[in-house]
Amino acid sequence: MLLFTSRYQRFRIGQGAPVRTTVAGARFPLGYELAGHAQLITPTWALVKLDHEQAYRELYRARLDGAGVDAIAEELGDIAHNAGTDRLVLLCFCDLSVPPPDAWCHRRMFAEWWQQCTGEDVPELAEQPPALLF
Repeated sequence: MLLFTSRYQRFRIGQGAPVRTTVAGARFPLGYELAGHAQLITPTWALVKLDHEQAYRELYRARLDGAGVDAIAEELGDIAHNAGTDRLVLLCFCDLSVPPPDAWCHRRMFAEWWQQCTGEDVPELAEQPPALLF
């Protein structure tokens, strides 16, 4: 299974199966159907309300550690199986192009944790360049 991260707004069909990792769903039309909701890596409402990165990081990591890599892998594997692909794109709302100190997000914290636990890289998908008109 190959994992990637991105924003709801940046995801493009063909990049993999789009997976929700947010407490709330998008309140805008996505233009694609989600393959599932990775609940074990979704932060809680209490976490979402935190605006201090280090506190968030510690509590979110404790949430991931509590769920465990095996259970998370099983949940993601089930989503991939149901979607008929081995490529999942874990989505949230955060815009990582904003300047520090606001350029942090649970999807990249998850990617770091996953890499530490499994040795597998979880790249952030790059912005797709606009198509040339001529």
